[in-house]
Amino acid sequence: MRTALAWSGGKDSALALWALREEGIEPTALLTTVTDAYGRISMHGVRRELLGAQAGAAGLPVVEVAIPPRCSNDLYERRMAQALSSAPLADAEAVAFGDLFLEDIRAYREERLARVGKRAVFPLWRRDTARLGREFIAAGFEALLVCVDPARLDRSFAGRAYDEGLLADLPPEVDPCGENGEFHTFVHAGPVFARPIPHRVGDVSTRDGFVFCDVALTA
Repeated sequence: MRTALAWSGGKDSALALWALREEGIEPTALLTTVTDAYGRISMHGVRRELLGAQAGAAGLPVVEVAIPPRCSNDLYERRMAQALSSAPLADAEAVAFGDLFLEDIRAYREERLARVGKRAVFPLWRRDTARLGREFIAAGFEALLVCVDPARLDRSFAGRAYDEGLLADLPPEVDPCGENGEFHTFVHAGPVFARPIPHRVGDVSTRDGFVFCDVALTA
């Protein structure tokens, strides 16, 4: 089954790529939403050049779906449907997602993809998130927290490495994989990449109620 992969640049999408490849499935392309006014991956705030470096290291093409800041759901759905019906995604029979346990998100993805004749697949579904976080680290993945919701997690976590120390420091009410939106990550090394992504960590700032740690490509 020809499968594309929804790619955020973060931990769960990297784990989904790893899981697909373990099943012998090589995605046809990565699919990423980019906020055009900022030139960054939506929600995560990761620069487009880092997205390109990730795709190159993964050996996969990337399809960027451009949306404006504070995009309406109607516009988002129109642009996503257009991307899914155009090359190279038109021939994909399914789109894979790194979602873990949010039933409403899964149902939404399944319904929307069914409208354009495609399936949604979830290679990580119902995996224990504490165990999955440890597996991510043990496998050699490396990531940074680049977006933190300060209503759920202290802003001091922005910019920290996703490692055993971070997992130990997370409050008990915070999901170890950030599945409830507590935080988002940028993956810069791991078994899905042919090479690490050279980068430097920059300033931490607050925008639209979220705390972002800027990361830049260094080569």
